[in-house]
Amino acid sequence: MNPLFLAYGSLGGAIVCEVIATTLLQKSEQFSKPLPTAAMALFYIVSFYLLSQALKGVPLGIAYAVWGGLGIVLTAMISVLLLKQSLDLPAMAGIGMIVAGVIVMNVFSNSVSHG
Repeated sequence: MNPLFLAYGSLGGAIVCEVIATTLLQKSEQFSKPLPTAAMALFYIVSFYLLSQALKGVPLGIAYAVWGGLGIVLTAMISVLLLKQSLDLPAMAGIGMIVAGVIVMNVFSNSVSHG
C-alpha cells in the first residue's frame, strides 16, 4: 500500500480519535465520571500513537497543523451539534480562517508531500 496514503490515513484516524477524546473530556465533568475519563484517556493515547505513525510520511509541522486545525473545526461542530453550545460570528470567522489556512498549506505549500 502507498506509504503516503497510510500516513494520511493515520493522520485522519488521529484527528477523529482526538475529537472523540476532547468530547469525552467535556463529558468527564472535570474527571469526576470514571467511564468517560477512562475512555478519554484511551482515545488520546490512540490519537497520539496514530499521529506518530503519520509522521512516517508527513512532516511534523504539516501533520500537527492539519491535526490541530481540523481537530478545532470538528470539535467546534460537535460542540454546536451535539452539546448544543453556540458560536458567534467572530468564532465562526476564526474557524473559517483555520480551514482556509489548512487548505492553503495543503494545496500550495512545497512542504506537503503530494505523492
